[in-house]
Amino acid sequence: MPPVGRLETLCPDKRQRHLPPQTWTNSINQANKMALLAWAKETGIDLVQINGQRRYGGPPPGWVGDPPPVGTEVFIGKLPQDMYENALIPLFQSVGKLYEFRLMMTFSGLNRGFAYAKYSNRRGAKEAIAAFNNFEVREGCAIVVCKSTEKCELSVDGLATSVSRQELEAVLRQVTEGVLSITMYVSPCQKRAQLAVLKYSSHQAAAMAKKTLMEGNMRLGGVEMRVDWLNPDLKQKLQSCKEKPSSSRVQGSKCLGVPKQAPLSPVLHNALDHLNTLCQRQYLGTPLFLTKCIQANPNGWLRFWCRVVIPGCPVPFSGFTWVRQDGPGRSGHEEAKVAVALQVLQMLGGQLT
Repeated sequence: MPPVGRLETLCPDKRQRHLPPQTWTNSINQANKMALLAWAKETGIDLVQINGQRRYGGPPPGWVGDPPPVGTEVFIGKLPQDMYENALIPLFQSVGKLYEFRLMMTFSGLNRGFAYAKYSNRRGAKEAIAAFNNFEVREGCAIVVCKSTEKCELSVDGLATSVSRQELEAVLRQVTEGVLSITMYVSPCQKRAQLAVLKYSSHQAAAMAKKTLMEGNMRLGGVEMRVDWLNPDLKQKLQSCKEKPSSSRVQGSKCLGVPKQAPLSPVLHNALDHLNTLCQRQYLGTPLFLTKCIQANPNGWLRFWCRVVIPGCPVPFSGFTWVRQDGPGRSGHEEAKVAVALQVLQMLGGQLT
């Protein structure tokens, strides 16, 4: 029997398990974090964090039957980043029974400014929109509450023409959950490539799959794929096209190109020094770089996931970058650090001279 009233963090992938401890994150918004822990213990509510979101319910304790139908979820935006479930769940539960509440979280423990509340019926969702849209959760801080767009379909463009539907399905079932159907088409945007339409059991399942696939956890034939929500215009265009037979295989696949990157000048190689200097001048602390190579192309290009954690900034900087492997024995990590340092400098307003 799990302990009553707990906050649990699940880390399903190696990237999350191997992040070095950042003791400075514990000091950010500490008072509200302690209030949340006390509230969870007092109420017995369980909050589970996984893949950047913290969730209550889905289903809640004592729930019997199927999940609520479409139209029962609301989107909550413009939240103060230091506000947590101990303030939000009682507020949104005051107008109807909550089936699930999901708060999007940052690496530092602050929220990302938005959440989703799913009610047991459509009436609860309507009441929440009527009561809380433009509602001031703090003086001068009005939130946005509207009907959630519960998209369940993704498009995956740029698949190699040699990939079959069965092969794609086998990979998707390993890295995502809730896939209901896969439909293959000739890509309308890329030559000698396929586009797949993926349908998932719920918006949450589709959103989690989109996040997983975009972070580079799926590669087929060494080709980079573009994952996005299925655009209505694209869906209409595809419906007028003939679906590819699931067993068909077209020979002669071609790897997609990667962004061209000019050699770094000596000035740009100083980006790391400039960023360190800027952070020292503004008393932000020493930047910590986390890099992970997620894709390597035969022509020497490497794709990295990067994160820069600056103690004085409440939110880390994260993203992807392509770099060129400069000679044997080079892993590309240093080049990736330079590239991401340049982007962080631009965001912070630092200038290279």
